[in-house]
Amino acid sequence: MTMRTRMPRVLACGATLALAASLAACGNSGGGSSDDGRIHVLVYGDASNKVEKRIVDTFNRTSDVKAVLDTIPGADYQQKLQTIINTPQAPDVFFNWGGGSIQPFVKAGLLMPLDDFVKKDPNLDDKFLPAVYNSAVIDGKPYGIPMRGTQPVLLFHNKDVLGKAGVDRPTTWHQLVDAVKKLKSQGTTPIALGGGDQWPTLMWFEYVYDRVAGPKLFQKALDGDKDAWASADSRKALGMLRELVDAGAFGKNYDSVKYTNGASPALVAQGKAGFELMGSWYYAQQQQDAKDFAAKGLGYSSFPAVPGGKGDPSDVVGNTNNFYSVLKKTKHPEAVARFLKLMYSDQFVKAQLAIGNLPTTTNTPHFLGTSASPAYSRFQYGLVAKAKSFQLSWDQAFPPSAMTPIHQAVQQFFDGQLDTDGFIKAMQALPAE
Repeated sequence: MTMRTRMPRVLACGATLALAASLAACGNSGGGSSDDGRIHVLVYGDASNKVEKRIVDTFNRTSDVKAVLDTIPGADYQQKLQTIINTPQAPDVFFNWGGGSIQPFVKAGLLMPLDDFVKKDPNLDDKFLPAVYNSAVIDGKPYGIPMRGTQPVLLFHNKDVLGKAGVDRPTTWHQLVDAVKKLKSQGTTPIALGGGDQWPTLMWFEYVYDRVAGPKLFQKALDGDKDAWASADSRKALGMLRELVDAGAFGKNYDSVKYTNGASPALVAQGKAGFELMGSWYYAQQQQDAKDFAAKGLGYSSFPAVPGGKGDPSDVVGNTNNFYSVLKKTKHPEAVARFLKLMYSDQFVKAQLAIGNLPTTTNTPHFLGTSASPAYSRFQYGLVAKAKSFQLSWDQAFPPSAMTPIHQAVQQFFDGQLDTDGFIKAMQALPAE
């Protein structure tokens, strides 16, 4: 699974190496602007590459113009991409997260709008769930085709811990607060939080803001309306988050706990915490680290509704998907268009499901029974398919330069270093590009 700033990455080639050397050592070198007669497809280097390699092999069996898969391992994929995207080493097609991750490239005129591709092959639009596909639509034009899988954020729990405390899966905010009180009275940390990584804390803001204000408030902020952060709904959301922290929902030492080293999932698996809010990759993480618990004791549900809130209870937040975008200067647009068609093929869908990814194609339901965890895959797909809004994570919706300030602001608010006004000012000061 692929999470920007999410799962730990192995810096297989060393972050200190120059990018050209990194590409030469870790993948193939070359790119879209120095035509070598091939199309270069740049992806994030991880376990999902085996599917991408298979798709490249499939494409190459029938194409005169061959595709080459290049990889960049390491947490600094985005930084390295920015380094090469306007150089002779630029790829023809590259992996990204949509939203803010490609917005600077669109503004710089580097990316190809995919309108013409879609006109020639309407399936490049129709075969994907709209809530996901639209994450790579900028200024009304599509700049990305979904690939890999969707990663909504879910509320996970330990069934035994909840059962012993007399707690049911919360469907409303009030039930969640009540569950926190019951679990705390039992001496259990109500909610595990890898606050040391900062981004897990952000997930709480994303969902509470959506449930209270609906998706429009964040969209206004994303569009540059700084007053959105100071609105009554924003203040209400912050008040609810403060209530949760002050109630001891996350314990006292959450900033010394991380998700990336397995510490926060272990708290849930070992019965030391009741809940954890995390991306859908959490299921696979528990299967890897605590196989018996994942099979018998791990539960999951959607985020609770906020009665009276403007957000629809079906809304989800998280990583809508990963995308392939195309450089405008590619010398092989027709070959690239044929390559992108494979992203909704039955072969691609089944291959992704087999390694635990959940494609967001409309044909995915036909193959859910072949996934690594059919019941879980069906739950996820149903959640995303029914969602009226799928909000891309704040640190991905904003330009990359805003990621660190966002992470710092949410951590400081939880820690009490920023009050409501302080948090609002921090968000109003986020860089726009």
